[in-house]
Amino acid sequence: MKSLARKVTVGFIPANRGFFSDKLAARMRAQTIRTLKKAGAKVVVPSDKDTKVGCVESREEAVKVGRLFAQERVDGIVVSAVNFGDEQGVGLCVKEAGLDVPILIFGCQEEEVLTPTTPRRDSFCGLLSIGEALRQLGRAYSVPETPICYPHEEGFQRTVERFLAVCRVVGGIRNARYGQIGARPDAFWTCRYSEKALQKLGPTVVSLDLSEVFGGIERMATDAAVRAVVRDMKKAIDCSAVSDAILDKIGKLEVFLKRFAADRGLDALGIQCWTSIQENLGICPCTTMSRLDDRGIPCACEADILGTMSMHALQLACGGPSCLADWNNVHNEDPELVNCWHCGVFPTSWAKVRPRMGCQEIIAGTTGRDRAMGVVEFVMQDGPVTLCRAAQGNDGEHKLAIIEGCVEPNRAETFGSYGWVRMPGIQRFYKNVLLRHFPHHVAMSRSQVGNVLWEAFGNYLGFEVFTPNTGDRSRWTPDLPFETTA
Repeated sequence: MKSLARKVTVGFIPANRGFFSDKLAARMRAQTIRTLKKAGAKVVVPSDKDTKVGCVESREEAVKVGRLFAQERVDGIVVSAVNFGDEQGVGLCVKEAGLDVPILIFGCQEEEVLTPTTPRRDSFCGLLSIGEALRQLGRAYSVPETPICYPHEEGFQRTVERFLAVCRVVGGIRNARYGQIGARPDAFWTCRYSEKALQKLGPTVVSLDLSEVFGGIERMATDAAVRAVVRDMKKAIDCSAVSDAILDKIGKLEVFLKRFAADRGLDALGIQCWTSIQENLGICPCTTMSRLDDRGIPCACEADILGTMSMHALQLACGGPSCLADWNNVHNEDPELVNCWHCGVFPTSWAKVRPRMGCQEIIAGTTGRDRAMGVVEFVMQDGPVTLCRAAQGNDGEHKLAIIEGCVEPNRAETFGSYGWVRMPGIQRFYKNVLLRHFPHHVAMSRSQVGNVLWEAFGNYLGFEVFTPNTGDRSRWTPDLPFETTA
């Protein structure tokens, strides 16, 4: 499947100090640019015509490069102490750019074992001064697990890839636009949120009453766009249990929501998925939501906007689809195995075998089976997952829970779409979920990006972050991806 990740623009500051070798500085500058581009970044960096050997040292160079970053609206800044570096040059450049974006700092290793005649960098020392300058400016920043390294090393390449994902999450959340389609279920206080507190963080919520959805679909013809959706559904999903009339409505709902999202510039949706849609439109919207998830428009159930943001964050972090699940049951034979389930809304690309479209049996008891068709049922493919949940406290403060796991086969079965997820530390983590007021919905992606979310939300977005290792602020997992200023 095509990646849903957008390209990240990075401003690169090769921090120079004139006492040291310009030749060595230029070499590390070039190596870092190659690594950034290999990781998929668009790199904004001064040329050797803009500054001395294309690096940043003096006040005049710092102002020029900072303005360049501002003009290009970079998503993040990478600072390399290509030698000792000039901390004021870095600080002034960041200050002049005026952008509240993630910053990654690292230093370049010496060329060889030192001798009295060896050209040297001393970036081990200079990076400390650069960090101090950023702290004095009140700027959060990140440091690789190995802060002094060669830019071409595989470990640094992985660090850059994670940093680009952090930039996507931070920028994506701060500038997000979420569509709220209908109201939350009256019974679900867990889907409450403060729209003003969310706006203060960055995301804007665009609301649409369900009556406008119904009216728009009623006026919609079965045109080429609708017919194309129906054909694609039949190709990917076993639709034999569902009539063509219902498939036509499901197709129209998808076309309507895609057009609405495009017209309003929306990144994700939270949808009132029961029971008004069943009673007035005569379908379940699950298939539509599943397909939109796969196509880069995360759709949360039950108009859960904080669940929508959790899904969006995962998509930004991993470049793939996400879903919203209930973590319904802990296996009665295994305390680390949890059933992650929803009625039939997971992305169909996750299915172990061809998914089947059917009836939402719970809702059918209220609306009748003929109005409750449209869920997609399957068991998830085995493999790694990340689960996360954003929440608000009673005073509007934001927090995030993150845990990683792995879907594995199990003889236990249920209906809907689901997977059995092994989560080391889940019993301890579950206590935090209960005590720190996280609700029953959790977002999930088929990737392990907990390190990216921990960094983006804890270091740059100001969230209190809870993990299975909460209480040890020095680490996210035993495989530490970053140290941060959080």
